[in-house]
Amino acid sequence: MNERSGHILVVDDERSIRLTLETGLTLNGFHVTCARSGREAIQAAQASKFDAVVSDIFMPDGDGLEVVRSLRTISPKIPIILITAQGSVELAVRAVSEGATDFIAKPFEVAALAALVRRHLKARAEAKPTDKENENQLFSDFSKSGLIGRSAAMVNVYKLIAHAARTDATVLVLGESGTGKELVARAIHRFSPRADKPFLAVNCAGLTDTLLEAELFGHKRGAFTGAAKDHAGFFEAADGGTLFLDELASTSANFQASLLRVLQLGEVRRVGSTDARRVNVRIIGASNAPLDELVGSGKFRADLFYRLSVLTIELPPLRTRTGDIDLLARHFLQGHGAEAPFTISQEAADALNSYSYHGNVRELENAMTRARALSSGGLITVDCLPQNIAVQSPSAACVKSSSLLVEDRPTMEELERRYLELVLTEVGGNRRRAATVLGLNRRTIQRLIARYELFSLADKETALDVDDDGEPLSRFDI
Repeated sequence: MNERSGHILVVDDERSIRLTLETGLTLNGFHVTCARSGREAIQAAQASKFDAVVSDIFMPDGDGLEVVRSLRTISPKIPIILITAQGSVELAVRAVSEGATDFIAKPFEVAALAALVRRHLKARAEAKPTDKENENQLFSDFSKSGLIGRSAAMVNVYKLIAHAARTDATVLVLGESGTGKELVARAIHRFSPRADKPFLAVNCAGLTDTLLEAELFGHKRGAFTGAAKDHAGFFEAADGGTLFLDELASTSANFQASLLRVLQLGEVRRVGSTDARRVNVRIIGASNAPLDELVGSGKFRADLFYRLSVLTIELPPLRTRTGDIDLLARHFLQGHGAEAPFTISQEAADALNSYSYHGNVRELENAMTRARALSSGGLITVDCLPQNIAVQSPSAACVKSSSLLVEDRPTMEELERRYLELVLTEVGGNRRRAATVLGLNRRTIQRLIARYELFSLADKETALDVDDDGEPLSRFDI
């Protein structure tokens, strides 16, 4: 077998998905066998040898994770890739503990799945056997993590959290402010063997070197003005557990040198003391600034960066998480002990989905807190939303554009161009969302963009490939 071939077992209860996967994977050079249920998959694995398994998680005859467990007993080393439309940290951790190799989120392209399969087949062929190959980390706590989302980007985050929880390596969490970096750190700790030990979080921004080192490393009595007694720092307090250090980009070169020493030696010295104290702490660092760029400009130590970024998890901004905004909005509305369910009007939902959220999830949470307070009878209307979000609603856009029409008296063609330009701007250039808002099919909106030369407003990543006649090329989209 080479890296471009193999016998793949596809497991899914939906005939259309099985057919699409079978056709697409076959065209990518694989031999494919399909199973309609978990029971069929286990019977097929017992009767034939497969090189990889691609399986849906949820099936009518049982939990797909039970299938993973059974397949692992039949073929301990086979790559098992799970398809999910309902991602969560708990699901990822449970799947990894049962033996899942990787995940892919719906919707996806078969070409991406084929590339993922090839990568795992190649890794398996090149892997050297170890005594820990079949070791599974068992987790008993599947409490809510606070991370919400089913987009492909978030499923990837869940996967990385699940794998990070199984190790003791340092982790670097990167992402814009408000994306939930501390939630990721807490999830890693919760599902790790350190879960019964302390989790402590420290924001490094806004503290002088002396105060920050005193907080983290502790201090000896008389070390500085106000140090009336010996004080144990966060490293000692978190011994055996996890210490989350946020806003690392704001720290000085002197502090970075002190932190590097702790990571290298596993010991701390209290400020004003010469005695070293051994500590066993897992470090999770975070930054909303790109540390690799700061390393390049000399503003962050390269050796500390490499120590921290053994595992790196990048959190996507909310504006790129298609489909997660509705989930998050409803989650925040029903939180805080809501006695009755809330309903979001279509106009309000459209406004929420059209906004860019520079403050990310935190900004959406604040907006929903305001909406709860202003709602009447549990209905969230566009009037309940902050003004900067409310103006994204279609009705507000129509009012804005109508005032322009009276002034300019455009032709019908100019009106069509302006409206298309307005919609493209409000959906961030996403052609599929623009087509949905306008009630057009994808081919029509492609032609309109070409007619009015609005390519600069349209996101190239959402463009569909077309042939010479303007017809979309065939793709295997799930």
